[in-house]
Amino acid sequence: MSAIVELREVDKDYPLGATVVQALKGVSLSIHRGEFTTIAGPSGSGKTTVLNLIGCIDVSTRGQVLIDGHSTAEMSDRALTDLRLHTLGFIFQSFNLIDVLNVFDNVEFPLLLQGKLSKAERKKRVEDMVERVGLTKQLVQRPNELSGGQRQRVAIARALVTHPKIVLADEPTANLDSTTGRNIIDLMREINHSMDTTFIFSSHDPKIIERAERVIELVDGKISHDERREA
Repeated sequence: MSAIVELREVDKDYPLGATVVQALKGVSLSIHRGEFTTIAGPSGSGKTTVLNLIGCIDVSTRGQVLIDGHSTAEMSDRALTDLRLHTLGFIFQSFNLIDVLNVFDNVEFPLLLQGKLSKAERKKRVEDMVERVGLTKQLVQRPNELSGGQRQRVAIARALVTHPKIVLADEPTANLDSTTGRNIIDLMREINHSMDTTFIFSSHDPKIIERAERVIELVDGKISHDERREA
């Protein structure tokens, strides 16, 4: 089986004044379709940097990053934009919802950017995904009328409405209480199984780590441990 995400001897340097901070040091990993993987480690270990490279938000200093068989370093800006829009979905700890839009409009937004579906097709896709995350009754509410857990469910629906191959989640439970966080993880696990969507988390939350099928631990920019578990 070919990897849907692959990092080959990746380094990432950040200039800091007169010095250079090496956030990643020779990181190599392969993630296959349908994996439920957590990139774990303490603050400053490089886990968010890995997610940013996979998400084409940043570029490596050295080494190769391949997404769905494509080397991101060799792609044009337009091709990278298309990759983010059609192959990747993003879930952030701060939700990143648009305050002036209701639930329906927030979830529909990436479909409008894609420009592939008719209005009727978009409506069905959005309503199906909102139902999937249990928010049909909140369809016309705005983010400020929702709880933290509900807003994260909207963010999950928005990330999944384009049917991406890969969903990247950066500390998705950080702003949630423990019970809500577990419910959100259960929801993402169910979607991972039913839609065969690849989930890659950046997190040090034990609730996410214990539910992951694979845990890749980073320490000081290097992989210190890579554990696969029974599904």
